[in-house]
Amino acid sequence: MSLLAQLKILAVDDTTTSRLLLRDALESIGFRNISVAADGEQAMQAMMKTPSHLIISDMNMPKMDGLQLLKAIRSYKPTARVPFMILTGNADRNVLVEGRKLGLNNYLNKPFTPADLKKALEAIVGRLH
Repeated sequence: MSLLAQLKILAVDDTTTSRLLLRDALESIGFRNISVAADGEQAMQAMMKTPSHLIISDMNMPKMDGLQLLKAIRSYKPTARVPFMILTGNADRNVLVEGRKLGLNNYLNKPFTPADLKKALEAIVGRLH
């Protein structure tokens, strides 16, 4: 079975349209096992119940932003090593520096194409296809 078919991805974004666009981009790359969460709290609950292999999270969300979610993921032993990528509309250097300190694996600026997303994911998991 291919890596694309095996990897379970959790897509986290508070905007319904953004979640759908991210899911569509992941499906166009070939991923089939995609879960979604509307905010960081929902994502953390999902990870505690059924962990995913990779998390792609928006940065700016209510309740728990992307960095707060990353910190929570890294603090919970069963999910501490799950690869984590942040999507952001404005790549603030301080956010990226803080993210790296917390164990951020990669980030991607919005808007992005499926090719951009694939390249960012390959930097984390290796060649896809």
